[in-house]
Amino acid sequence: MHENSPKSLRQNLLKQRTAFAAEQNYAQMQADLIDHLNQLLLEEGSSWQSVALYWPIQDEVDLRSTLLAWVKKAPQRTLALPFARPDKHLDFYQWLQGDQLIPSKHGVPEPDPDNAERPLSRPGCILIPCVGWSSSVAEGKKHYWRLGYGGGYFDRTLADLRKKNPKLVCIGIGFDWQELNDDQWSAQTHDEPLDMLITESGLYS
Repeated sequence: MHENSPKSLRQNLLKQRTAFAAEQNYAQMQADLIDHLNQLLLEEGSSWQSVALYWPIQDEVDLRSTLLAWVKKAPQRTLALPFARPDKHLDFYQWLQGDQLIPSKHGVPEPDPDNAERPLSRPGCILIPCVGWSSSVAEGKKHYWRLGYGGGYFDRTLADLRKKNPKLVCIGIGFDWQELNDDQWSAQTHDEPLDMLITESGLYS
């Protein structure tokens, strides 16, 4: 049972994720999720030149090898990692395997914004890990929402980026068990919706 306050809810979900990652069937469920991502990259990936991923922490699904394989299939493709600015927005910088990263104040490995060889990137697709997620229906259309770590970085960043690029695709990465109902959590007015959600069960959009 999930707790109701956002802080307690996050703590509870993160504890559950740690326990879930230690279960015997975790590897298969992660593989199923990545299979759905690979299928999406096969169908839609040609329309994206740059994909932003995340550096996995706290038992988040590791997508790095999957995306590095996607990049190798076409020379113009690039990957990007987020850098947290002091104003709680994110910038995305090009990332190559083997790059030296620097820890953020939250302990997350980030690209060095002063590295002249790794320019700012404008990703066409952003992959975002979920601590929890929910769905809602408005005017006959289903929307998916992400519960993150509470800093608001992604919501602020997506709001800005979507004004500049209406075609930007934002994809949440999570598992079925992380789904929350309205009694547990519901999106607020400042929350940015996901364009898609990938779990071990499939792709939702």
